[in-house]
Amino acid sequence: MKTSRVTPEKATFAAGCFWGIEYKFSRLPGVITTQVGYVGGRIEHPTYEQVCTDRTGHAEAVQLEFDPAQIGYEQLVRFFFEIHNPTTRNRQGPDIGSQYRSAIFFHTPEQKASAARIIAELNKNTFAGGIVTELIPAPTFWPAEEYHQKYIEKQGGHGCAI
Repeated sequence: MKTSRVTPEKATFAAGCFWGIEYKFSRLPGVITTQVGYVGGRIEHPTYEQVCTDRTGHAEAVQLEFDPAQIGYEQLVRFFFEIHNPTTRNRQGPDIGSQYRSAIFFHTPEQKASAARIIAELNKNTFAGGIVTELIPAPTFWPAEEYHQKYIEKQGGHGCAI
């Protein structure tokens, strides 16, 4: 009996503090791996301290690898909009600055089209045109320092609230 292997795909999202979004995405069936890091800025190999100055242009983000046979990209995008407030520019809860912006970094034209369709639908039906989430081609993803990876799990399930 022959089994087919589905090639994992990548998705990258920014929705405030990366600890919380990594934790929530990592719990979804079909998400294979998660990694927090920095994306969309002007310098290479940024550090947490540099990103926190709000001068590098990077967003705190999570990049995940998922099995499209188990969970579709559209499901991930819809989940993204459920777990944060996409109507506040450069802010999530008490965290303020462009590093906490809401953004979807698409890896393929299909991802861009799917995310744009969902944003339009949610703007019409749920958020009354107030979504400020950026839709941007995925640039280089710079992994965050090791102590940030799986932070909430390392803290026994406690961390930031998004």
